[in-house]
Amino acid sequence: MDTPFSIAGRTFRSRLMVGTGKYRTNEEMVAAHTASGAEIVTVAVRRVDLDRSREEGILYHLDPKKLFLLSNTAGCYTAEEAIRYARLGREAGFNEFVKLEVIGDQETLLPDVDGLLRAARELVKEGFAVLAYTNDDLITALRLEDCGCAAVMPLASPIGSGLGMINPFNIRTIKSRLSVPVIVDAGVGTASDACLVMEQGVDGILMNTALAEAQDPAGMATAMRHAVEAGRLAYLSGRMERREIAVPSSPRAGMLA
Repeated sequence: MDTPFSIAGRTFRSRLMVGTGKYRTNEEMVAAHTASGAEIVTVAVRRVDLDRSREEGILYHLDPKKLFLLSNTAGCYTAEEAIRYARLGREAGFNEFVKLEVIGDQETLLPDVDGLLRAARELVKEGFAVLAYTNDDLITALRLEDCGCAAVMPLASPIGSGLGMINPFNIRTIKSRLSVPVIVDAGVGTASDACLVMEQGVDGILMNTALAEAQDPAGMATAMRHAVEAGRLAYLSGRMERREIAVPSSPRAGMLA
């Protein structure tokens, strides 16, 4: 039996989380979200129109009665910026959850660890449930947990790269050492990537570009939903031992002469 997927006291059925950026149309976004089966949808507070009444805006198409809207601080390059936009999201009607990003480099979009830790400490003090986007480094992950983060979100590979999981050992190590949920964020490009990530035992995956930039976003979202479920089931079932020799599928004993 699987354990529930819970973050800071909230339980969700789907272990797949999706974003809202880069879609060609709002209609494609809605179709992909529906096909994914995701319940958690992230919204970049700094990059979207927060007026929910404007049909051309993203928030108009996201029903908070059906979806758990998770504000994020994408596009923030300092702790101070991230804290400000987390507060703005809460004031704009989002819940107390925030996906925290503090980017340290414009070219690679890798996190600024010092800024991330400072922002996490402050937001936790202010009552936020912080889901912290970080690199795949165990020490940083442990420090984020010590800060009181509700979840830690190591990258599979750089944001928007579609390279898949570069270092499964790091992801497994982080998952094995942390008590809070570990949700892999960034770098998943296709369904096989998602399946491999879930086979490491992580609690969930957040993705955006893999869906938004697919030729058929809804079709890819369907594939991702099944891949996340398959990877989770494979992890729970326990894979066979890897061997460097062939072993016959049928026993030799009792074979007909």
